[in-house]
Amino acid sequence: MSTLPPRAGRRCHNAINPLHSTVYFSPDLGKELGELGIDDPNAAYFAARSAAMGAVGPGTVTAAFYNFNHDLVARHLPAVWSVAAPQAVLDARLRAADTTLRRLLGEEVIASPELAEAAGLALRAAEGCTRHARPLYAAHADLPVPEEPHLAYWHAGTLLREHRGDGHLAALLTAGLDPLEALVSHTATGKGMSPRWVLTTRGWHRDDWDAARERLRGRGILDAEGELTEAGAALRAELEEATDRMDAAPYEHLGAQSVERLTELARGFLFTAASAGAFPADLIGKD
Repeated sequence: MSTLPPRAGRRCHNAINPLHSTVYFSPDLGKELGELGIDDPNAAYFAARSAAMGAVGPGTVTAAFYNFNHDLVARHLPAVWSVAAPQAVLDARLRAADTTLRRLLGEEVIASPELAEAAGLALRAAEGCTRHARPLYAAHADLPVPEEPHLAYWHAGTLLREHRGDGHLAALLTAGLDPLEALVSHTATGKGMSPRWVLTTRGWHRDDWDAARERLRGRGILDAEGELTEAGAALRAELEEATDRMDAAPYEHLGAQSVERLTELARGFLFTAASAGAFPADLIGKD
């Protein structure tokens, strides 16, 4: 039985994860990896996020990332590892995280006791994560914790993000949603990535998107206008509830009072970063 208020873990994750994700929207990541010879944005993303697993091939990344077109992944992996080794990519990613967080949060926040406190709380939560059936989390859990508090907080955010993400993939499989159906139905909630961003970054084409919408209509998940039906909304809600159940351990480990405090701190950092232009304006939406 949970000792936490309903959805407390999800709220904490939703405050921590976006700040972690800023590095993947940051020009600093492209700059750092470009200096290693990785110039293509897709190659940079695949390398940066998968490097903790070693010099993996496209099959591993397609499986672990779930919603990317395999053909896109295979255009860049394993070729990217002939340009830069995984450890060099990990080092570059951490440098990009450092530069990005300093720019978005400011040196006063970077040096603040609140950020150090948040790092300690997030790392303690991550102690409750589990490795089994969680490849992206498990790979990152083998990495050393950076010494500087803002990078330790970012590292803990990586662990918590990938732990929840690995569980979410199990929920998607159980719900019978293929990679693009997962994206289309999430976009239909109004909280997912816009179709333009999906098609630009995930390697799918408009015909693929339209075909996935038709499959979801056939299952009664979307209506004729592409909006979620009552059954579709219930499915998406159950997906998040199932993910919450599989992701409860780190927040149960941290405890209700500390989860509330970490959420409060994380929301403050996220607001500062968002106000500094951390995310594209058109990233989220149905159009």
